[in-house]
Amino acid sequence: MADYYKVLGVSKDADENALKKAYRKLALKWHPDRNPDNKAGSEKRFKEISEAYDVLSDKNKRAIYDQYGEEGLKSGAPPPGEMPFAARPGAGAGPFEGMRTEDGRTFYFSTGPSGAGFGGAAPRGQGFRPRNADDIFREFFGGADPFSAMEMEDEDLMSSRGFGAHGMRGMPRRRAAGPSAPAVLRRSLPCTMEELYNGTTKKLRVSRKLTDATTGKQVAVEKVLTVQIKPGWKAGTKIKFPGEGDEMPDGRYQDIEFIIDEAPHSMFTRDGDNLRMTIKLTLGESLLGFSRRVAMLDGKELVVTNKNVTQPDQEFRFADRGMPNQKEPLKKGDLVIHCKVIFPSSLNDQQKELIRQAHL
Repeated sequence: MADYYKVLGVSKDADENALKKAYRKLALKWHPDRNPDNKAGSEKRFKEISEAYDVLSDKNKRAIYDQYGEEGLKSGAPPPGEMPFAARPGAGAGPFEGMRTEDGRTFYFSTGPSGAGFGGAAPRGQGFRPRNADDIFREFFGGADPFSAMEMEDEDLMSSRGFGAHGMRGMPRRRAAGPSAPAVLRRSLPCTMEELYNGTTKKLRVSRKLTDATTGKQVAVEKVLTVQIKPGWKAGTKIKFPGEGDEMPDGRYQDIEFIIDEAPHSMFTRDGDNLRMTIKLTLGESLLGFSRRVAMLDGKELVVTNKNVTQPDQEFRFADRGMPNQKEPLKKGDLVIHCKVIFPSSLNDQQKELIRQAHL
């Protein structure tokens, strides 16, 4: 049998505000539209949460539940302290009749004019029956889309999480409805150029403030978030974790947003999807030719050779040796090598004579 208080995570003396806060938090968390990867499990949990709130938020149902439990509630027990009408002295047939079970327990069911038990929707002779969880959800949030305050990156992301053009389960999305969304917690996420070239996985430990269901005070809770860095991501790319930030007084949660910060590289600079680097050549290398080994971001080496004269500031371009494209990782930019010729500060007489003989 379910313990409705435990289902909502509230104490037995919880007031109306505490119940609403608990329901808002849990219903948004476990709504099937927010858990597409665990549809069956979330639907079951969502129904349990809705049933618990439906009972505890109604003073009559709650009073019966507190004295008789879930079984008594659903069997049609009368409110505490009220004698079954049929058992009152001098009374005839009334709204409740007793039914004694084999184990000696007595439960009561409704036989009044409405033919309904507690809850107003049960057939004759039955007690409380849970209402539709979606109906309770819509009534609580007033028919508006409760997820409209969530900032979605684009329509594709919304569709992937079960939200169509009309919002949650066909309800029109009204972004102006309700209070404004909580401020987003933004954090810088430093990444090396090698990580942005190859892609990597980062596990980040974050601390968030949550409200303790028992004391009502906020406590710090640590959690590890996994960020999948994709090849080609650039500085400024945002990765959002909805609802993973601090809990607000109204039961909503802040979003956490990490922003890619590309660390400077000792050799390469980034120009869109292209990589640029500079190599220094002596005057002799620029005239007689040169060969260089360049360590690339994928760990491989590129041999750069020119047997001809290299002009100052001359550039060499190598196709598909740059950064992966963010949208098409198999497509890469170019590597552009800029040559800087270092001229000698002075020449001795012998060097000058050799140059004269070479007719340079």
